[in-house]
Amino acid sequence: MDTISSQLVISGRFHPLTSYSPIVTTSTAAIIGGVTKSRETVEEEHRATRELRSDAAANRDRVLVAASAAIRREGAGVPLATIAAEAGVGVGTLYRRYPSRDALLAALTHRSFELVLEAARTAADSSDKGIDCLRKFIDQTIEHGAGLVLPLHGGPVPLDQDTLAVRAEVHEALDLVLERGRQDGTIQSDITTLDIIVFGALLAQPLPSVPDWKAVARRQALIYFAGLANPPSGA
Repeated sequence: MDTISSQLVISGRFHPLTSYSPIVTTSTAAIIGGVTKSRETVEEEHRATRELRSDAAANRDRVLVAASAAIRREGAGVPLATIAAEAGVGVGTLYRRYPSRDALLAALTHRSFELVLEAARTAADSSDKGIDCLRKFIDQTIEHGAGLVLPLHGGPVPLDQDTLAVRAEVHEALDLVLERGRQDGTIQSDITTLDIIVFGALLAQPLPSVPDWKAVARRQALIYFAGLANPPSGA
């Protein structure tokens, strides 16, 4: 035995695995808390953890979709038990994720702004003329309609920084679209981002007595965009 090995044995720190094999591969048994686990056991536990996380995410999405529909149908005071039942989860599951009605409404508002931001980014990233980009944005807003719980739809005014940041990104993306329209001459210079946001919010909220609201909303959008466009030269 060499001098270094002898010193390690004497000090009580010698271990062939740690001294000569510093990297433990996935095929080596994992030793946790004195219990040896095979690679298959560890992989099975990891798979179970991923499935639990996937189930939790699916439950969250079901709750938010059901809550959006219930709130649009019955208002913000809809019983949380009703939302849980329509989402197919227990009330306890809902409360573990959202401990209060305010927490649920805040989550819905954040999710709604994210949907609107996705539509605004798609419009801003398009290579089309400004007016056509706005048409895409409004069309997506109408499509998302029933899932949007925003302040203009009776949702809470956002207070947390994450949601405020998403809302600011929506405005920035639409500012880019409007500026493109001003530059390419397809949008009148006095149209503001607020004009577009208010109009989109109006079309996203179906009127209860109007059948096939999406078709009606898209017709209103055509009329609206005719008014946004710059008139032909000499008109």
